[in-house]
Amino acid sequence: MLNFKHLHYFYTVAKTGAVNRAAEKLHLAPQTLSGQLSQFEDRLGVELFRRTGRRLELTDTGRQVLSYAEEIFQVGAELEQSLRNSREDRTFPFRVGIADVVPKSIAYQLLAPALTLADPVHLVCREDRLDHLLGELAIHRLDMVLADRPMPPGMDVKGYSHPLGECGVAFFAAPALAARLTGDFPACLNAAPLLLPGEDSALRAPLLRWMERKNLHPRIVGEFDDSALKKAFGKAGAGVFPAAVATGEEVESQYGVIRLGETRDLRERFFAISVERKVTHPAVLAILQASNLALLA
Repeated sequence: MLNFKHLHYFYTVAKTGAVNRAAEKLHLAPQTLSGQLSQFEDRLGVELFRRTGRRLELTDTGRQVLSYAEEIFQVGAELEQSLRNSREDRTFPFRVGIADVVPKSIAYQLLAPALTLADPVHLVCREDRLDHLLGELAIHRLDMVLADRPMPPGMDVKGYSHPLGECGVAFFAAPALAARLTGDFPACLNAAPLLLPGEDSALRAPLLRWMERKNLHPRIVGEFDDSALKKAFGKAGAGVFPAAVATGEEVESQYGVIRLGETRDLRERFFAISVERKVTHPAVLAILQASNLALLA
């Protein structure tokens, strides 16, 4: 059985990066702590640290053990907090992974129903690439993943996709750039500088095909995985950029850009991905029950 005292010693050393500092925190002699770490490594049969100068660096195995230790102690802290709170004040954790291509305002709009439950929710949002988040979902470190596409085929992860909403796509430009463009939309995109969503975005391939069908040939000047960064470059006048119609008013207000036009031939779609076909988590249920495919227009 795993020795959790040794795991705590390892966790503290890994976080501080030095035995002396960890020993002070743990109120132990450095020699005692070093001995306990050696026992832990011997018990596991692996090397967790390598020494670099005066610091200790984690090995690859050490980083893996640290990841599990963080999860174990987080769950322990949640248990302690849950037991300490009264029933009336108790919250339950809701861990959501948000694919980095999903606009922040859309993420809030779709997750908001979970914050209105009678039992308060402790919402924890983690943003990353979709494949990384699905890996976390598979080992139950996340309760749900919010994405711009359904569960990708061929992944060695069991998951179920639940559609949440969809909307058309609009194109925006800084006023100075918009003034230099000629023709009506979408002809004004021809030869215009364009900021594309990154390769992880479900919109990218349909957008390129749509421009080809329309015989549009913009100059692609940038590609962005993060939608907020793409909009920041658009605000600075670096190029025209696409965004979900549902966020149009917010994009215009926040970034000071002009809407050139929009199309319903392109659709931004949003999904909740869970490990359950029949969802039982109350926060996920609230989100699914509030969703409507026509909601985002």
